[in-house]
Amino acid sequence: MAKILDGNAVAAAVKAEVASDVSRLAENGVVPGLAVVLVGDDPASATYVRMKERDCAEAGVRAVDYRRPAETTQAELEAIIDECNADPSIHGILVQMPLPDHLDAEAAVARIAPEKDVDGFHPVSLGRLVRGLPASRACTPFGVMRMLEHHGIEVAGKEAVVIGRSTIVGKPMALMLLEANATVTVCHSRTRDLAGVCRRADILIAAVGRPEMVTAEYVKEGAVVIDVGINRTDAGMVGDVDFASVEPVASAISPVPGGVGPMTRAMLVANTVHAAVAASGR
Repeated sequence: MAKILDGNAVAAAVKAEVASDVSRLAENGVVPGLAVVLVGDDPASATYVRMKERDCAEAGVRAVDYRRPAETTQAELEAIIDECNADPSIHGILVQMPLPDHLDAEAAVARIAPEKDVDGFHPVSLGRLVRGLPASRACTPFGVMRMLEHHGIEVAGKEAVVIGRSTIVGKPMALMLLEANATVTVCHSRTRDLAGVCRRADILIAAVGRPEMVTAEYVKEGAVVIDVGINRTDAGMVGDVDFASVEPVASAISPVPGGVGPMTRAMLVANTVHAAVAASGR
């Protein structure tokens, strides 16, 4: 039976680790500040924002809410980002995705000051990841790496397969695994014999956004399987992995919900606290 990789437990450990930084900042009159910008009324986005703000409150991070209607213009959105860039009490800026279709998400992300890019999506942050330089790491893949480390799962020398090539998860995930000395394959919609490629993996990361696509056929006996997917279906929330069929084959597996999701939010808190430490020089 596979070991269940409990993201809630690891997320609690991450927040406990940053608590000393929060306390040290408080002694110097600094409270880490995160600006949360939500445009429109997408229910899933609103839920994510509530959960992120709850995690901030638990960790001693001040969340500043910027909620705007779907009709918000690009200029109005960028004015909010500029205001937060200029505010020394704001150490991180989160623009909740997806934005309404008429808004330019890439331009919004690029508008964020790189030192306040706690999501790790800014071109500077991604470029520094490519070069192996310090910067905020994209929260979801950063959380996956922290989960693997917490559970003592060795990455160096292992064959890792990432299903998905988004700039939010797939590409930075591959880079972080490579940085940790894994041999990495990135799969996508044009990959031939996807199941066969996945069966080579010692560590399989599913980040494709298709409900329960990864079945036992995709998984080598004893592989570690990390499910990044969050898919809302009539039957409830499910991941990209068919947990029931894969769990008996894997040596370790992350569940949905309660796996990578809490880790993403925990790393956002950690990135914000680290940005506050860097800004304060404390």
